[in-house]
Amino acid sequence: MDMDDLVWQASNYRGIPPRRVRLLLEHGHLNPVAQVAVDRGEWFCAEGAMEELCQTGDFGRALSVMEPFVAVGWRAALYAKAEILLRAGCGTEEALDLVRTGDSGRASGTEIRALAEVLGKAGRIDEGIELLVPHLDKSWLLSVLVDITDGQGRDERVLELIAPLADHARQARGDEHRDYAFSEAQEMQARVLERADRADEAIQILGQDIAGRRFLAHNTLIAYAELLARHGRFEELRELVGSQDAHTVLDIYADALRRHGRVEEAEGVMRDAIAADDWVGYRAWLSSMLLEEGRLDDAIVVAEPGFGWYDCSNLLAPLVHPLFDRPEELLYLVEHPRVVPHHGHEEFKHGWRAWALAGLGRVDEALTVARLDRPWTDPRIVKANLLRQAGRLEEAADELRTLGTVKAREELCEVLVLQGRAEEAIAVHPTVAEQRAAEPKPEPVPLGENGYSLEPPF
Repeated sequence: MDMDDLVWQASNYRGIPPRRVRLLLEHGHLNPVAQVAVDRGEWFCAEGAMEELCQTGDFGRALSVMEPFVAVGWRAALYAKAEILLRAGCGTEEALDLVRTGDSGRASGTEIRALAEVLGKAGRIDEGIELLVPHLDKSWLLSVLVDITDGQGRDERVLELIAPLADHARQARGDEHRDYAFSEAQEMQARVLERADRADEAIQILGQDIAGRRFLAHNTLIAYAELLARHGRFEELRELVGSQDAHTVLDIYADALRRHGRVEEAEGVMRDAIAADDWVGYRAWLSSMLLEEGRLDDAIVVAEPGFGWYDCSNLLAPLVHPLFDRPEELLYLVEHPRVVPHHGHEEFKHGWRAWALAGLGRVDEALTVARLDRPWTDPRIVKANLLRQAGRLEEAADELRTLGTVKAREELCEVLVLQGRAEEAIAVHPTVAEQRAAEPKPEPVPLGENGYSLEPPF
């Protein structure tokens, strides 16, 4: 283990990555995860094992897992060790020493945040507050102040500190050169007022700011809408939608109606919005809601106008992704006559259809449908994943063993875990050194503008 490998693992999600660590832990394989963390310097295994061990009260073993990483000076491990000591209820000063950097005036924001959080968890709230006071012009440190004081009887002190920052944000809207450093101060002020049982005051103050357009960021408008929603202020929410950017807040209003059992009303609100302004965001929200309500046909009708767009991530992908574990419905969707091939992206439909067919046990059909000629996909890995989707794990494992590449061994690890063969799974997973040696130049992964991967899950 060395610092360079740890940096590479953390920044590239390599070694045994978080998703595979979670899979191992979910299947009850804590001991192999903890062992490989120490034996192979697997950082994500160490993190996962530490959390699991702390939850079971085995703090001594959690410390032993983290110690090799602490020894090389890995800062994330220092923070983790401090966390273990605090959760064990001992070693407060040792925990603080691990995250102190000497002169707090020269410490980075990350170091200040870590120390403030440790002080908060150690119950030394006032020290944490005073540490943060000189740095509250950084919005992400202002949020730390709010977090560490939650439920600690310091709300009045926090409100005193936030008030001038919130005033600065209100005044900055009219400045020619706006200072966005305090853009979160108003919503933080409202949050502290709300938790101090002064929700009406929070609504009044933030409502005046919104009405007077004395705010810098859309997040403040969203925070106000969510505040109204939490307190069932539907009339004010409806008025807000009419007076502000409906694209930003209408979904919050509709969500609030739905959460209060007013599903038909929420649907009506969104359908009226589509009729007046056929914006893709309204269709995406409504189609997703209809899918969650079990109304797939209605969801398809709402989303259909966007199915043939070059970027199908806005309306088609949000329906496809929740159905990956529901193959019958997924197949119905992708075979629906309204779901047309996309301009230059026909393979996405083929991949989704293959996944659905495999989930229904129709692997031969799935292999016929799947596009196996894409340059960034090994057809044998595609075949193995379709076999796995069909529950034919032994055949999937054989396919991946025959291939034997680094990527195939990563996939094989997951198949073996599902078979209950955790030690073999970890042994077959490539080491960090093997992964680095095999690292190709990154291939672009097609993403829609909303961040949905357009690739099928294999």
